[in-house]
Amino acid sequence: MRLSRCDLGLLMALFPAVSVGAADERCLAAASSELERLYCEVMASGRGASLPSQPDFNRNSPQVQALLLKRPAQQLGLTLPQPAQVQTPESPDEPEPDPFPGAEPSPGPVEALADCRLNGEQIRCPEGDYELATNRRRSELAEGVLGPNNRLEFEPFTGSRDDEQAVRRYLSQAYDQYIPRMLRIGLGANTMSFTAFHNAFHTLESGGVDFSERMAQTYELLKQDRQQLGVKTRYHDELPESLTLCSHINRDIVVCDNVGTNWVYVRANR
Repeated sequence: MRLSRCDLGLLMALFPAVSVGAADERCLAAASSELERLYCEVMASGRGASLPSQPDFNRNSPQVQALLLKRPAQQLGLTLPQPAQVQTPESPDEPEPDPFPGAEPSPGPVEALADCRLNGEQIRCPEGDYELATNRRRSELAEGVLGPNNRLEFEPFTGSRDDEQAVRRYLSQAYDQYIPRMLRIGLGANTMSFTAFHNAFHTLESGGVDFSERMAQTYELLKQDRQQLGVKTRYHDELPESLTLCSHINRDIVVCDNVGTNWVYVRANR
């Protein structure tokens, strides 16, 4: 399987990298301007917690990108490239930028968690607790999960991409397969939010690329990376602020996201 430099950048958008070095290279591969390269530098420094994901950042205009980068760049002492006619955040006529354009809420009813309580790295529910999933060492994975028989496969989308209800149904079912597959290969802390999943679908399909096929290919690449590269247990200490950000994937898995960050909780002792 051979991927172009453009493909590599898109894969970084689809799945967070499993090593810091790879993340830098893949982020830069998807950068097409000084501002987008500065974004990669800020993220690599660890000061980008308030920034959106790379695909969402790249969808913004240069003016909004500059506004988003202004504070972290100042904290790091980095020079901020100034596109023409950039207004400062204090300008009264400049609205606050939306760092997550086209945001969609995660799928699934929040009512199922009505009797639960969020307690940091735990969700306490009457029927049992859920614990925050982190990345696991290769030695902790089940035998064979990195082999050819473990695949991420779902049917291609055959409807109209203008039919948002049909797209959402399709992506909800696909997402319900994606999250358990990521857990299976020990990447619980490297999952996409449903918003990122939704955006990746439209980006790929509008470019003439079959979303289901590309996801399957990328999963195979992740398995290859897991054979060779180590992973951090977690990449940040941020936690969801409210159960309103959370929903069930299935009986054993709850996913929370604030659009920019995704958290997966797994039923304890499952």
